[in-house]
Amino acid sequence: MSKTISSSLLPLAETPAPTSSLIPGGEANPLLGIRHLQIDGEAAESFIAEKRIGERIKHLRLKKSMGLVELGRHTGLSASFLSQLETGRVVPTLRNLARIAMVFSKDLSYFFDPEPQTLFRVHRRDERVRLPQTGADDPAYYFESLGYLVPDRQLDPYFAEFLPEKEGRSPRAHQHVGCEFLYLLSGSLAVRHGETVHTVEAGDAVYFDANTIHSYMCTGKTAATAVIVTLQHPVLMQLGSGARSTNATNGKVRGVPGSMLAQAAAAAAGKKAAPQMH
Repeated sequence: MSKTISSSLLPLAETPAPTSSLIPGGEANPLLGIRHLQIDGEAAESFIAEKRIGERIKHLRLKKSMGLVELGRHTGLSASFLSQLETGRVVPTLRNLARIAMVFSKDLSYFFDPEPQTLFRVHRRDERVRLPQTGADDPAYYFESLGYLVPDRQLDPYFAEFLPEKEGRSPRAHQHVGCEFLYLLSGSLAVRHGETVHTVEAGDAVYFDANTIHSYMCTGKTAATAVIVTLQHPVLMQLGSGARSTNATNGKVRGVPGSMLAQAAAAAAGKKAAPQMH
């Protein structure tokens, strides 16, 4: 059994692609700018199920905390029809999809484009690589990247092991753009930030501006372990002399022109180096 689907979403001259390219088995009729599609029912149901159109509609509706009756008022479609549409029991026309898309400020293509893949990566303990402190003949610590499988990552997490202090070995200070976070899992650690040294114990956490020279040194007789996260973006509160104060009520940075923030963000995106602990 075949179903007839009619749609006149756009004038014929403005239609970017034949409607038949959207529904399998469709044939375009150029008369009066209206597309009449003769499609096989099973093919249509398979196509709708593949694109999960009903689920996409329901996702948009629930995201707006909108009921079926309210969506029906906006689209001129009945709540019962919308319910069947969301559960895949009816095949929607392009005209109906266009009505729904407009309610949620989406293009019609939203229902046909491949769904974006959400980011999820597991970094197995046995698969991580243990690396020594960069550029040190006698490394004071070793680290393992906890995010090496994530492309274009926004932050770099590490597991670090700091070796006990050794005569003749001094901590190597370093600095980089952005912020750094450290959570000490075990042992004790001396964290130098600028001219000040802070002692942290297991369970303590430190968050600081990484533009300032900093270094770590294990202060116990056993190794100290920590999780470190670096975020290599400019620290907005450090941009220019007018950017040191923040609005306590909303956390917004004062005294920094919007153009400067945009340029700083672009610079960070273009100059981000390969992740490594120094």
